[in-house]
Amino acid sequence: MCVIDSLTFSTHISALRQLDETLLQKVRLFIRKKVMNPDDVEDLLQGTFLEALRNEHKFRNESLLLTWLCGIAMNLIRSHFRQLYNQPFQACLEEREVLDITDQSDVFSEVNGSRQLVRVVGAIATLPLNMQEIIHVSMEMEGNYLDTASQLGVPVGTVRSRLSRAREQLKRRVSSGF
Repeated sequence: MCVIDSLTFSTHISALRQLDETLLQKVRLFIRKKVMNPDDVEDLLQGTFLEALRNEHKFRNESLLLTWLCGIAMNLIRSHFRQLYNQPFQACLEEREVLDITDQSDVFSEVNGSRQLVRVVGAIATLPLNMQEIIHVSMEMEGNYLDTASQLGVPVGTVRSRLSRAREQLKRRVSSGF
């Protein structure tokens, strides 16, 4: 390794070891967009920086430090979800364990909410395939219209109009019982 490469390499190593709050927040937001549970986000964030420190010798300045860290985070997120998917799945809502009911909880609201959810899921299944797809992708993208449009390869306006029509049809179908 030549002297210039060593200097560049050591600069990035020290940048990794002396993280600023901005970089930390950017990686946290990247993970948070993909993972809903705040505890999992923090665990994955710590794991990302631990892996980065373990593998700092592999960083070759071919990309931004943030890009490299997000790549590590993405690999950890994939592993995280693989582990979750390997856990047993409960096939339907009725198979759930007894609801956590406390003295202050509203049992009627819990049961009504579950029934409403079953009706909505059933109504989604009766929508045209393009509407089902737009709902599914939009949920995966956490409702972000730009990400949904990018994923489907359509303009943002198309996403908005399809979701609007899907919502209207769902309202009618759920209220009428299909």
